[in-house]
Amino acid sequence: MSGSISKIGLWGVDKTVALSGYTPHQHIPSPIEPDFAAPAHSSSLTFGPLALAAAVARTATTRDDAPVAVLDALQRSTLPMLETMIEDGETFGLSTHFQYLADTERTFLAARVGAGITDLYMNALGYTWRANAACLSSTLDPHADFIYEGGNASGHGVVLAEAHGSFAANASAQSVHLQSKNKYLRQVKPYLAMTSPYGKVIHGYSIAFGSKPSALGAFLSLSETKITKPRGKKGAPLPSQATEIRGEGSTPTSIALAAHRSNFFLMGGDEVVDWIDWVRTVDGAPPEPTPIEFLRLQYAGRQYLVHPSSLWWGDLPREWLEDLFNYQHHWRHALRWPPRWRVGRRPHLGLFAMEETAGTEFLKSLTGIIQDGGRSIPATLQLPSFGPIGFGLGGESVGRIRDDADYQYALFRDGLALLGDPNRGRPRGITMWSPKEGTFLQ
Repeated sequence: MSGSISKIGLWGVDKTVALSGYTPHQHIPSPIEPDFAAPAHSSSLTFGPLALAAAVARTATTRDDAPVAVLDALQRSTLPMLETMIEDGETFGLSTHFQYLADTERTFLAARVGAGITDLYMNALGYTWRANAACLSSTLDPHADFIYEGGNASGHGVVLAEAHGSFAANASAQSVHLQSKNKYLRQVKPYLAMTSPYGKVIHGYSIAFGSKPSALGAFLSLSETKITKPRGKKGAPLPSQATEIRGEGSTPTSIALAAHRSNFFLMGGDEVVDWIDWVRTVDGAPPEPTPIEFLRLQYAGRQYLVHPSSLWWGDLPREWLEDLFNYQHHWRHALRWPPRWRVGRRPHLGLFAMEETAGTEFLKSLTGIIQDGGRSIPATLQLPSFGPIGFGLGGESVGRIRDDADYQYALFRDGLALLGDPNRGRPRGITMWSPKEGTFLQ
């Protein structure tokens, strides 16, 4: 199901969940990195349906050593559940369909939603890049779920995030808060100040989310590393929800590769995933350097890169097809190329895409590594980041951008977007990526 998801059945309005518990945990030294100041936590998180669906997909595909077939299976087993198990309306709640799930399925769904909520909160705090935290410990030892970089952590190190979700009959503010504290002490605290492949761990979070199946409402609890600030030094302000940030600093190449491996998989760009895997291991012969096509799609005032495998051509407006034929004759063969996710599925109403600048800058950097035979990977890359759309902190209405009420989508700081109604966009050309020559327009 990479490339697209179905939005049929998802609720139609933003939901706000208030923070029901917060605990700062002492650590010595404080801060671990002298110049790091954690962003201020927020009293609530607001998110739309597309943002949660995209975040669940992002977190389900962060295991950067997992084969594409495994990532695809994770997607297929999770996203359809969101369509039927979450109630419509401004208040979070589980639908009546939830009662028909077996206990193991309830646990699985709660864990996935908890991971998605964690990704939204961390992204809203300003952290941009993500990776799986399994690298910190053996699979037998408890460890946090995710590693994040960017925002206030840029140039200082990385932060840990442990995620927990519970849809139990006895879920309460107290039980969810206890989970966030216990999991911080067990799965975050032991790894503070440890060195990871992505940088030194300088801060940690444990985020727990819960809801009682029989009642509307949800509980959100946060535990994090306490920072004792010198007298007179103020905490970092909340990051802007709408301001686009460019050139915020160098991104460690290792975590950029991990994040974009997940992103391009979600877009349907398995060829890019293959090249990322090769440059990270330089194991065996490189993939075939066949140029890869991306559609440039103008949507809600931006341009995005879309992989052809994510498009279901039978659903496209006639003017789209005419434009595509005018841009590039060899896109005609794509009309006979059904996306793998589409087999046996109902028509989709959304697709994953990459903001054009974010996508082209990363692909250019990847070409530079490939040209060197993968032997010399730079320590950092210069990549843009963006203010999130479709979710945010502080209870703001974040489901729309400016007055573009006709557009339904979510945009994350690394440039990945889930476009809920892509047919409102217009094709604006073709971007070609040659693994050994870079990107160029056609």
